[in-house]
Amino acid sequence: MNDRSPLPALIAHLLTLPAAGVDAVLALLAEGATVPFIARYRKERTGGLDEVQIRQIQEQAQRLRELEARRTTVLTTIEGLGKLTPALRAQVEACTTLADLEDLYLPYKPKRRTRATMARERGLEPLAARILAQPRTGDPVVEARRFVGPEVADADAALAGARDIVAEIINENAEVRASAREFTARRGAFVATKVKGATDARFDDYDGFQEPVARIAPHRFHALMRGEAESALKVKLEVPEEPVHAGIEGLLKLDRRSPFAAELQAAVVDGYKRLLAPSVETTLRAELKAQADEAAATVFARNVHALLLAPPLGDRRVVGVDPGLRTGCKCVAVDETGRLLEHGVIYPGQGTGRDAQARADLVKLVRRHQPFALAVGNGTGGREAATFCRKALKDEGLNVLVVEVNEAGASVYSASDIARAEFPDLDLTVRGAVSIARRLQDPLAELVKIEPKSIGVGQYQHDVPPALLDRKLDEVVEDAVNHVGVHLATASAPLLARVAGIGPKLAERIVAWRDQCGAPTSRKALLQVQGFGPKTFEQAAGFLRVQGPHPLDASAVHPERYALVERMAKDLGVPLTQLVGNEAALARLELTRYVGDDVGLPTLRDILAELRKPGRDPRERFEPPSFRDDVTSVADLEVGMVLEGVVTNVTQFGAFVDIGVHQDGLVHVSKLADRFVRNPHDVVKAGDRLKVLVMEVDAQRKRISLSARDVP
Repeated sequence: MNDRSPLPALIAHLLTLPAAGVDAVLALLAEGATVPFIARYRKERTGGLDEVQIRQIQEQAQRLRELEARRTTVLTTIEGLGKLTPALRAQVEACTTLADLEDLYLPYKPKRRTRATMARERGLEPLAARILAQPRTGDPVVEARRFVGPEVADADAALAGARDIVAEIINENAEVRASAREFTARRGAFVATKVKGATDARFDDYDGFQEPVARIAPHRFHALMRGEAESALKVKLEVPEEPVHAGIEGLLKLDRRSPFAAELQAAVVDGYKRLLAPSVETTLRAELKAQADEAAATVFARNVHALLLAPPLGDRRVVGVDPGLRTGCKCVAVDETGRLLEHGVIYPGQGTGRDAQARADLVKLVRRHQPFALAVGNGTGGREAATFCRKALKDEGLNVLVVEVNEAGASVYSASDIARAEFPDLDLTVRGAVSIARRLQDPLAELVKIEPKSIGVGQYQHDVPPALLDRKLDEVVEDAVNHVGVHLATASAPLLARVAGIGPKLAERIVAWRDQCGAPTSRKALLQVQGFGPKTFEQAAGFLRVQGPHPLDASAVHPERYALVERMAKDLGVPLTQLVGNEAALARLELTRYVGDDVGLPTLRDILAELRKPGRDPRERFEPPSFRDDVTSVADLEVGMVLEGVVTNVTQFGAFVDIGVHQDGLVHVSKLADRFVRNPHDVVKAGDRLKVLVMEVDAQRKRISLSARDVP
């Protein structure tokens, strides 16, 4: 298999996926189908490929198309120079990576004036050719004297110029570059020392750091690059030079019996140190950066995905509390759909009189609106506010759940255009409290409104190119939203925009249409919206939930299968309205009877599962975390304590856990389980409840070391 093979076959080979499935995915994407739609409703065509595999196909196809476009440019350019030989064309067409392609193109690229350029201008290229030819006769000094003239002072100057030409040729030799790159990646090591006078404690662990290139983890590479960029670390790539020199000499066919051998060896040493090594290091760093960025973006995406799919409280009234030490706690009451009912401010912790008034105001608010729960932001003062609320409600005999909610990004939302459009007359802090309340009701619906970097989960995501982060966010949000489904009657424009096939502009049109005409009673009603045509309906309909006369409109069954389900109901002798949720009737279904040219058992099983539990929220059941009331700050922690916490962030090196002290603790990957764990994401995800043992507390450096192993 080579890179000139047909695209589907090549991608199937590279990803180890069935060629027929890859071919189907590429065809569906070309037709304008979305990834969620393909994964959910075209399983027969793709052979059951999931969202991850479909995106891999999509990305690999893009990379190969970019490689092909660059190959065409390279061939055209070299041909334009009159230097494209059949052998060179074959080499270019055989390249499978951009790095290999650029190595071949390097000698033909326009370049600035170099030492080699000036040596060529002085007529020293024939002498350089002699050095490269390694003849067994002749005297380099004698031959060099023939080039002495107005621009060449003596034989030494002639040989030095010739070596400059040879050094550049060595640097531009594709085989030499590939060999040096491979050796550096295999035998090189990054070495870091702290810059004298640098005081940033974040990089203390990297003073005297050394790790082979082949084993450096993405997060450690990012840390080195950040330390270097902030002038806190000096980072060097160290490579054993003698084996590299020997390898280059072998590729150039050094003949030690040639009188020109010493000249070639000197050119190899100079060419490697001055040209090749820096170029290889730049390329290697770029590759490692790209890998680290991809890893960080993937970590980020997995954390966001877990937060988006966190268990929702559901359609229940909530009082949201945005804590404030000096400015008071902003309180809001929202109804079952997240609509703001009332807002106010209480001032706990500011003296006995204000405490009493705060208790009274909170109790009155709760009695008026009868919330199921209080959602308290976990920012500064959050634990104190939650403790105050619990005690105030308990003293009044009010059985209301108090939950601490991750408020990362709430302030960003409150100042956003979306928040201003929702609440133009409210203060930013009140909008933040509304966001906190709604996050408890439905994390997915609220978090889609927030810029990804503000969610606060990930690993060096601020070092990752924004375009890569945005792409990962789009993918993960799209997958999460379409996995859960969206209720058309209440969904916000930002949420609707993430539904397969819709997008921001059409989402705004849907909301405007809904505001004017009222909540739709069928999926088909959406065809009245300008721009919502048959293709969009095909992609989006299955992910939208509508309460109306047709029982399947509130399910994940696609309208294209309504006739099939109606046939099932008829065969079972029950009305369609009585088939949905009717386990006794559904148990009598023989799915094989309904297999046809366009529908197979995978789709039929999905339909059956949906008929059994129509519109069921696939997210886990909500369970509130429980923090110890006597542990509210780092000062309260003691080594050996066993605490329950909530996983807030999962990285490649471990998991951060909120144990209620305003500073997350770290469970290193080696302490996550009683067995070996290669990837922390295999064991925990953001939002998980975790029992941990306090191993070490470093208040000065704000580090808490935890363990989830052998916890009683």
